[in-house]
Amino acid sequence: MPERNLDKLGLRQQGPENSGAQADGGTGKKSGRSIVKTMIRLWNYLRTDRLLIVLIVLLAVLSNCLALLGPLLSGRAIDALGGGTVNFRLVFHYCRWMAFFFAVSSVLNYILSAGMISLSQRAARRMRNDIFDKLMNLPVSFFDTRQTGDLISHISYDIDTVNTSLANDLLQICTTVVTVAGSLAMMLAISPGMGLIFLVTIPPAGFFIRHQSEKIHHYFRLRSIKLGALNGFVEEMVSGLKTIKAYHQEKTTLSRFDEVNEEAVGAYYDADYHSSSLGPSVNFINNLSLTLVSVFGAVLYLLGRISLGSMSSFVLYSRKFSGPINEAANILAEIQSATAAADRVFALMDEKGEAPDRKDAAVLEAVQGRVELSHIRFGYVPGKTVLKDLSLCAEQGSLIAIAGHTGAGKTTIINLLMRFYDPESGTISIDGKEIRGVTRKSLRLAFAMVLQESWLFNGTVYENIAYGKAGASREDVEAAAKTAQAHYFITRLPGGYDTVLSEDGVNISQGQKQLLTIARAMLLDVRMLILDEATSNVDTRTELRIQEAMRRLMKDKTCFVIAHRLSTIQNADAILVMKDGDLAEQGTHQALLEKNGVYAELYRSQFG
Repeated sequence: MPERNLDKLGLRQQGPENSGAQADGGTGKKSGRSIVKTMIRLWNYLRTDRLLIVLIVLLAVLSNCLALLGPLLSGRAIDALGGGTVNFRLVFHYCRWMAFFFAVSSVLNYILSAGMISLSQRAARRMRNDIFDKLMNLPVSFFDTRQTGDLISHISYDIDTVNTSLANDLLQICTTVVTVAGSLAMMLAISPGMGLIFLVTIPPAGFFIRHQSEKIHHYFRLRSIKLGALNGFVEEMVSGLKTIKAYHQEKTTLSRFDEVNEEAVGAYYDADYHSSSLGPSVNFINNLSLTLVSVFGAVLYLLGRISLGSMSSFVLYSRKFSGPINEAANILAEIQSATAAADRVFALMDEKGEAPDRKDAAVLEAVQGRVELSHIRFGYVPGKTVLKDLSLCAEQGSLIAIAGHTGAGKTTIINLLMRFYDPESGTISIDGKEIRGVTRKSLRLAFAMVLQESWLFNGTVYENIAYGKAGASREDVEAAAKTAQAHYFITRLPGGYDTVLSEDGVNISQGQKQLLTIARAMLLDVRMLILDEATSNVDTRTELRIQEAMRRLMKDKTCFVIAHRLSTIQNADAILVMKDGDLAEQGTHQALLEKNGVYAELYRSQFG
């Protein structure tokens, strides 16, 4: 549906705040239970590679256990230096083993990192596949109310954020669990009394981390939303850059960009500001633990309750114990960013897809092309009816033109014929079969459609024309191009039919793009054709030639043409004149002029 109508209907929404269902009511805040659900859904993307996960866990345990032997051997080496007699052989023995364990631990960590990167990339690939598959199965009404840039942000930024967190943060957490548990066990084995110190310092650190994490999640979710809004704005402005320059609106656009950019910068600052306080605060609590350990350790050493080597080992273990906790506090902000991004991804995945076909839906076969609409009532939003009580009949092989003022409901008829939307009441039938009783796939394959907004992809001219017909030969493509009056300009391109078009065909004119999309539709072997302002970007002479060629091509086929230029539809079998959602007039061009009604008024406004 054209965007110009969306604004009038109130469907165009501002920014991605409305993109996807939000369980938090749009505030960006999330409960701990919801965060757990998000993590469980992320786990579903990881558990496919169970063997790799088991290997990663084993490597993490083994690597950190080897690293935990270092402080113990260090303490024994220190004790070997005391007692009046220095046993250098024993000291070097412990040092060799320390070097060996640290070297093996480093190699295992390298393998572990490579494994986590592979695991996270596989999960990200599956998430991208799922979200793109979801986009392909969402109804047209969804895209009518969403910014393209924000949807791209889901696939690029949000999934990249999740991927980075899976590769780095989960590995760090896994390492933290093993290191903290192993260090605590070794400290309790060396001196249970000093180990009780951490019963005083750990609870405040845990409480602080939990309190801050709930606050930080809100800011990171808001950051993702504002970045999506920024992407959507930039995509919209870049695509309309020619219009901006033509209307000399550069300063206005820059001013609007500054506002959107300032909101994004503010959201980034708030997220980083609140997350940056987490690490230093936890680090302070951990340093307090080390201070208490040093004081009580010195007292125990003076009392002869602990050796200098054991004291040294305990201090090293305490650093290993508190260090990962401090690092975990730092990466918690990144995890919150990842879960906020995952929330947006999953919200899009949870969007309601196109309604499934009825269980008894039949495949539309042997289409003849008789189309009938009976008492159709429809509105895009509740309370705003576009079609009030529309009834019309298009006989097989007829050329039906639909005319009327902007917003009269012309494009809406096409949306209903293709079942992009379903009417509130009334029926639409093809060859006597109600379209809600047939599959959407077979219904849409029965039509060839050329929209006012032509779409081409990055590929050759041949590939773009043959897009809708698998296995189309070069001869078939050239024949369709000749009929659409496109063959001449194609042969003048550098590579002819093998010329590679850039994205959306920006390296050819708008009119040439339109001719290629018309050729694409002509190539299809269908019984019905829809042209929604399809010739609006070609000159009048070419348009008349196309109409004549299409009359030959569409013999015994039904053709719906929406046109504002009434000169192009004078030879139509029937002209339907829409006004305020109703069928105001119906007849041939000459009959409607003689009637001197709405159509005659439109005709005189164009030709005086």
